[in-house]
Amino acid sequence: MRKKIVAGNWKMNLNLQEGVALAKELNEALTADKPNCDVVICTPFIHLASVAQAIDQNIIGLGAENCADKEKGAFTGEVSAEMVKSTGAQYVILGHSERREYYKETPEILKEKVLLAQKNGLKVIFCIGESLAEREANKQNEVVKAELEGSVFNLAEEDFRKIIIAYEPIWAIGTGKTATAEQAEEIHAYIRSIIAEKYGQAVADDTSILYGGSCKASNAPELFAKPDIDGGLIGGASLKCADFKGIIDAWKK
Repeated sequence: MRKKIVAGNWKMNLNLQEGVALAKELNEALTADKPNCDVVICTPFIHLASVAQAIDQNIIGLGAENCADKEKGAFTGEVSAEMVKSTGAQYVILGHSERREYYKETPEILKEKVLLAQKNGLKVIFCIGESLAEREANKQNEVVKAELEGSVFNLAEEDFRKIIIAYEPIWAIGTGKTATAEQAEEIHAYIRSIIAEKYGQAVADDTSILYGGSCKASNAPELFAKPDIDGGLIGGASLKCADFKGIIDAWKK
């Protein structure tokens, strides 16, 4: 059975003290009212070690928002997968549309990041998705297929099984636009079908595919009710305990 997952991506928000406070608040809320899905928070690098001390990782998993495509060495300002792992983190987000767009991360760079993350025992949340122009040109299927082929379809089956996919329609991130539940389900089903083509139906059936485009407590129940949507990668709504818990609780409806 594939896992249901709600992951928070804090992006470049919250200073260290605010981040630790939010993690503690979330930990208390979920200890009191246990979730029936996996919960992960992905924080800025500088928060990781402190947040690891503030949460019970049986209740909340911890992840980074990125890692380097090099193992170690003279790469000033970079943070390696090994460093991420040493903080107590278990997950890392790779391939986020903001990293692809603003920091020019290519499929080749992401392929290296995935390999290094897995070598260091991190679970990768790998993001794919199309822009508004690509969606309007009806190219979303070829875009997501190319992104998978470019960075993760090189993996052996046993390694691909450790990947969590996050589909993020770039046109619906922070714009207030959300893909309809039907639009989201359609492309999630397509993603699962190309995983099945590559690795077989059993692997596809076991792969968690998260939706990441302006998901909130109000639309989460409808999205999560769809057969191929296994949870969410949550941006802004993960920065407030009540908002994030509202999405987590959608799995109880």
